Amino acid sequence: MSVVRKIRVLIVDDSAFVRKIAGDTLAADPAIEVVGTAGDPYQARDRIRELRPDVLTLDLEMPRMDGLTFLRLLMEHRPMPVIVLSSLTQRGSDYALEALKLGAVDVLGKPAGSSSFGTLGPRLVAMVKAAATARVRPNAAVGAVVNRALPAPLRTDPRALILLGASTGGPESLREVLTALPAGLPGIAIVQHIPAGFSRAYADRLNGICAFPVREAVDGERLDPGMALIAPGNFHMMLGWHVDHYRVRVTDGPQIWHQRPAVDLLFKSAADCGAAPHSVAGILTGMGKDGAEGLLRLREKGATTFAQDEASCVVYGMPKAAWENGAAQRQLPLDRIAAYLTSRHLARLSHPPFPVPATTPTTP
Repeated sequence: MSVVRKIRVLIVDDSAFVRKIAGDTLAADPAIEVVGTAGDPYQARDRIRELRPDVLTLDLEMPRMDGLTFLRLLMEHRPMPVIVLSSLTQRGSDYALEALKLGAVDVLGKPAGSSSFGTLGPRLVAMVKAAATARVRPNAAVGAVVNRALPAPLRTDPRALILLGASTGGPESLREVLTALPAGLPGIAIVQHIPAGFSRAYADRLNGICAFPVREAVDGERLDPGMALIAPGNFHMMLGWHVDHYRVRVTDGPQIWHQRPAVDLLFKSAADCGAAPHSVAGILTGMGKDGAEGLLRLREKGATTFAQDEASCVVYGMPKAAWENGAAQRQLPLDRIAAYLTSRHLARLSHPPFPVPATTPTTP
């Protein structure tokens, strides 16, 4: 009988308290082995050479060398899956987003004033398991924003939508897609699995580098053409059609697929309010199955659907589920998704769908 090799994890944090509770949380899972800890990047360098871990958890605010500098050097000389444990402060959020840009796989907010990770424990375990299978992507430089726009005479159907969902690896994958899109597209609704406290900083960063406004969604806000709304961390986001425009509903609600926000709720709400025939919807990189059911409902009601292909995913979980259940009509590499979304919008302007009667918003 073959023995399944455990995932080897190294914990890097200057806090002995965090090293202890993170180590205890991970070691309790039979698939994970905590092979060591380090209190600063210099110790981490030596431990990596000695212990050859599969996954690293990394604090960003440490003595002797800051975590971002260490991560930059690590990705240059020995790329490996890294999960960032960051404080839920503005500075912590900014550092965490920079770490994702440098190649970190995922980010988890540190618990404050607790003797354990509590409800975050299962999330950390799941992140480590996903990271162990992740493809580490090199840092992609972000260029200056170009004032891109579609040809002037075109009008956007107010019912047209772009719907996107992502999880592990999603923040940088979404950045790559969104910064390549022109202004003048339909409204874009996005669910990215991201901790509470980080989503606003993420939306603000995208807003500064995209050709259209990007905001963290607020309950009751309009989603108009030419803008993008991102679900707040730890809140679900759903859509409803109100006379002549979409509005978002933001709610806490129960977790779906262990996630809040959940992609499935966004997709199902769009399908149920009549948006499907006017929509292009897709699932990007991420662990688990969230979004596959909702994408299937959208496709069955007339939406154009896709999933990111395996080769370009950090984690081929959610896109795989959407492909295998028939929800996605095609698979696309990451670097072709922006062009595909733009081309589908232009095609729909030339051949608009049959009108669908408006319905009141419902909760799936």
